[in-house]
Amino acid sequence: MSAPLASLKLRLRRVERARQLRHAVLILPLLLFLGFTFLVPIGTMLWHAVDDPDVARVLPRTVAALHGWNGQALPGEATFAALAADLDDAAREQTTSTAAKRLNYDVAGFRSLLMNTARHLEAEPPAAGDAQATLLAIDPRWGDLESWGAIHRASGPLTDFYLLAALDLHRTADGHIAATPAEQAVYVDVLLRTLEIGFIVTALCLLLGFPTAYLLASLPARQANLFMIFVLLPFWTSLLVRICAWIVLLQGNGLVNGLLLWSGLVDAPLRLIFNRTGVYIAMTHVLLPFMILPLYSSMKAISPAYMRAAASLGAPPWRAFVQIYLPQTLPGIGAGSLLVFILCIGYYITPALVGGGGDQMISYFIAFFTNETVNWGMAAALGTVLLTVTTLLAMAYARLVADRQTTGGLK
Repeated sequence: MSAPLASLKLRLRRVERARQLRHAVLILPLLLFLGFTFLVPIGTMLWHAVDDPDVARVLPRTVAALHGWNGQALPGEATFAALAADLDDAAREQTTSTAAKRLNYDVAGFRSLLMNTARHLEAEPPAAGDAQATLLAIDPRWGDLESWGAIHRASGPLTDFYLLAALDLHRTADGHIAATPAEQAVYVDVLLRTLEIGFIVTALCLLLGFPTAYLLASLPARQANLFMIFVLLPFWTSLLVRICAWIVLLQGNGLVNGLLLWSGLVDAPLRLIFNRTGVYIAMTHVLLPFMILPLYSSMKAISPAYMRAAASLGAPPWRAFVQIYLPQTLPGIGAGSLLVFILCIGYYITPALVGGGGDQMISYFIAFFTNETVNWGMAAALGTVLLTVTTLLAMAYARLVADRQTTGGLK
């Protein structure tokens, strides 16, 4: 009896493995697509945030000579000679600008320092044992610890320079982490501004979207479907067209100011565009459907029997809503808020078109370093910071949902 039973279990396991294999084959194209379009770009971005090969490739002798340098005093004659030899080779191979560009990210003016030194050394190489004096005569900045510290920090192959810079931090010549001077610190303020705009736009979308979703969930199906068309209508229009429409509506002589002046609410046109107000209005309009749809889905699944039961037990409408209905909408509130917030903090075109100089978000600077200065490392570092914030929020939401499921929803 046991032998046939064991044979049956073996056949069942084989059938189950075959079924799992068929399922794996079916989803393999999707996994490959996600890998090439999602995981590979993110992995590439993370790699660029720490990759730093340029200086070591152009100045290999200098990097080797600086290995173990403590940053407390100027390096010795051998290091100056190594730099002179590297610059001579780089001038012949025309690769000096590659290292100069990377070092200029760290210390302003380093590009001119390196290029000017390379030209002088090409015209008049230093004598043996005289490299330090020659370099100091060409430019006194070779006597600054910070100049050598920049080369040491860029020795590669990996670096934390870009990630620290994205948090307004930097390493000193002796390797310690220090805060960037206040007049140069930008990115923490930009990140906080991005989060502030994201939270306010999310709150506005929730404030406008909750009653709209409640109305849609309460109406008969035919009327709800009609009103849902108006909710989805923005998806049928180009984002750029919607933003340009808001520019027309919110300008000084636009329709909104015209109505305010006609109604007597204001005596002069309000400044509603190219400032934070315009950003809030335009982004709330763009992202509102992403709040309404999760809320509507959550509210539609709530049975009206709960509210009727609460009313039959003597609960007033407001109490039944707060204690019975509202807790059941929390998954929709959480999903909609997370979706709107994540989309908001990554927006570029909306604040770029309707915001002012002090309203640009972190995505603007990522685009700037990608397209204007071609500083891939800094763009990747800022993208990594944004990815980290998004991941932490997603984890917090997943934890909140898990806790709610564990505690069992309604009390």
